[in-house]
Amino acid sequence: MTSPSQRAFIFDMDGTIVDNMAFHTKSWLAFFERRGKTLDADEFFRATAGRQGHEIMSAYMGSHLTKEESAALDFEKESLYRELYGPHLAAVDGFVDFIARAKEAGIKLAVATAAPNENIAFTLDGLDLRKEFHAIAGAADVARGKPNPDVFLLAAERSGALPVNSIVFEDAPLGVEAARRAGMRAVVLTTTLPAEAFAEFDNVIAMARDFSELDIDALFAAATN
Repeated sequence: MTSPSQRAFIFDMDGTIVDNMAFHTKSWLAFFERRGKTLDADEFFRATAGRQGHEIMSAYMGSHLTKEESAALDFEKESLYRELYGPHLAAVDGFVDFIARAKEAGIKLAVATAAPNENIAFTLDGLDLRKEFHAIAGAADVARGKPNPDVFLLAAERSGALPVNSIVFEDAPLGVEAARRAGMRAVVLTTTLPAEAFAEFDNVIAMARDFSELDIDALFAAATN
């Protein structure tokens, strides 16, 4: 049930809870290299981070793919990613302490990600973090990826918080745009891109290298200005 006063923190997963986007990009580039396609890593990230796997497959391999073909390709790519990133799996600095303080303050915690269920399990269960969240929304729960706001709106709804009382944590421009479309303020983690990559967004209230730099009260004060 949604409460007019309930506050929520909604976290993107890849690049935000874990600093893994370089491994996602590496696995995508390797996936396409197997098919004779050479892509620019920076351009690919800016164009795709936050989109669902089937959306990326359609954009780069053609809309003729059947649902089954796309699912098989997604499985190949994500298996490669988990193989590459598995030995390095770790939460971004300060994250565990930050969410502990947020829970003490009565703030609901949610994950809103474009990742498939297998990757959600790989990350949240691998780090024993699933129990910390009141709600999780992933690619399997919504039809459209970011920059559409669907996954953030669903995460807020499942948390019992209104969009206006929800703050999103993101590392990618498409994710910040999705938060803007959802009517939510955003905090940018510069794990993947520099601060200037987000200069156009008027919903960004803070930027940080990791969670140790963030103050909860200051974030909500900035969100109400």
